[in-house]
Amino acid sequence: MTILDTGVKIVRNVGRFTFGDGAVSGVADLVASKRSAETPHAIFLIDDYFKNEYYTASSLGAKPTDAVHFVSTVNEPTTQSIDELVAVLQKSGHKTPATIVGFGGGITLDTAKAVSNLLTNGGLAAEYQGWDLVRVPGVHKIGVPTISGTGSEATRTCVMTNIETGLKLGMNSDFTVFDHVVLDPSLTRTVPRNQYFFTGMDAYIHCIEALAGSYRNAIGDAYSRETVNLCRNVFLSNDMMADERRSDLMVASYLGGCAIATSYVGVIHPFSAALSVVFGLHHCVANCIVLDALGEFYPEAHTEFRKMIELQKVELPRGVCANLTDDLRAALIAATIKHEKPLTNALGSNFRATLTDTRIISLFEKM
Repeated sequence: MTILDTGVKIVRNVGRFTFGDGAVSGVADLVASKRSAETPHAIFLIDDYFKNEYYTASSLGAKPTDAVHFVSTVNEPTTQSIDELVAVLQKSGHKTPATIVGFGGGITLDTAKAVSNLLTNGGLAAEYQGWDLVRVPGVHKIGVPTISGTGSEATRTCVMTNIETGLKLGMNSDFTVFDHVVLDPSLTRTVPRNQYFFTGMDAYIHCIEALAGSYRNAIGDAYSRETVNLCRNVFLSNDMMADERRSDLMVASYLGGCAIATSYVGVIHPFSAALSVVFGLHHCVANCIVLDALGEFYPEAHTEFRKMIELQKVELPRGVCANLTDDLRAALIAATIKHEKPLTNALGSNFRATLTDTRIISLFEKM
């Protein structure tokens, strides 16, 4: 295979990060350092997993006059839900906050990044789905991941689905990157086991796709290789949730996010995006379902994945594409092939010769 240049020459990484057990205790001071007479308020967007823990917001430095919103993780972000949240924040007088804190998983972190951009750029979220459409820097933002794998804490995108158009795409922009990230492995101790596995595999899957692609970048490859190695440490161990393994996975998530900035995904992510758009499946579990069915494209990774899932005793959903109707088949095809960049990366510009409509549906029927 001829390796082609990704064309990515200038990359913006997270401005600063803090790492280690207990690092979350420093968030309140970070928030305080951003407040001023002109911008006295802050916004806290917290995963609704923590909504019954009344002390979470205050421990992060929230004051009574700040905006605190618990982000629902039942469904992944939509352009419509982001627009609604921005409108609420503007109406409550939090249009120009000192900073935004995103505390949670990928859904919450992506929401924080999207809100940051819209508060300064105006307009609707759907207007910024694509590459480098955000015109000016967003509000200062701090990301605190409480689960590892998506890499949202490190990426230049925040992924949203436009329900009206069926387009699942991010605000890909240097302005989307967090200004400060706090990586505290102690926050992942209470993550449910299956969710921990599915989310962690997002880092692994992205990087094995990138390393198998035609468009490569030496720095992206380095990030991807180390991410895969760390994921192997975690998921091929006897206890993926041991303290050291959770630390490994948090680093893998961050490095995997950095890899995304200089690389492209492959066949798995377009099929996964279609499962999310058509059936509402969350991204990470959808990725695992797809990899399990696409062994012919990634045979070594598929074998390793099966070993990992059996070793960790994780149950993968089955039969999600059973009893497909003609309308569902058409929707799945359309939602898959619109992702031309990753499919070209994996299969070449003539990817439709490989992924005919019949082939696409036969693959979905294995899921």
